[in-house]
Amino acid sequence: MYLFYAPDIDTEPVLSATESAHAVRVLRLREGDPLLLTDGRGNTYEALVTLPHPKACQFEITKKIVQRPRHYKTHIAIAPTKNIERMEWAVEKCTEIGVDSITPLLCRYSERKELKIDRLQNIIVAACKQSLKASFPTLNAMTRYEDFLAQTTESQRFIAHCYETDKQQLVNLARPLTETVVMIGPEGDFSQQEVQQALEHGFLPVALGNERLRTETAAIAACHTIALVNLINNEKI
Repeated sequence: MYLFYAPDIDTEPVLSATESAHAVRVLRLREGDPLLLTDGRGNTYEALVTLPHPKACQFEITKKIVQRPRHYKTHIAIAPTKNIERMEWAVEKCTEIGVDSITPLLCRYSERKELKIDRLQNIIVAACKQSLKASFPTLNAMTRYEDFLAQTTESQRFIAHCYETDKQQLVNLARPLTETVVMIGPEGDFSQQEVQQALEHGFLPVALGNERLRTETAAIAACHTIALVNLINNEKI
């Protein structure tokens, strides 16, 4: 079943113009047809169409389902790629895999210093609907590297860089059932000074396999590794 996004469902039992057009004009839903909705905050709703208007489709909620929250949190902090499509792809795939927060980083060697946050937010919404997620990740504004280090609160912190230093594989270091942040640098990598600053703020240097990865691939690999570590742990419980 198609998942519709209704962020104001508690106060307005009506779909947005975009969602209404899809429901009525594309899916051809009629009065009495079932709807599956989410508020993006961990709740899904079963409902019935009451007024199939293509600009303001109204519905009646028949059931609310509260999603059980995950016992871990994943935060990916990534320096946006010069090619915006690669950044959008990374955001989309991390959302599908399961990420809780995404922070674009402004680093010393960043080639892209501005982002259209609204467009990335729309990509997140579409990815959540496609993968039937009831909890949408938080997309933060572009943040200066030094500011991000100062405000990081996760207990498990990693930085993935390409320098030839002592690093362990993320899959071996990541602990399940905790809050984790992984920083991914720009195409030119983090500067050596930035790596040192991260270490001083409690970040551990990690590798994401034995291959050299593009920025967007590294973000997806990190996100998937954290998800896999937690999946394996959950199966052992």
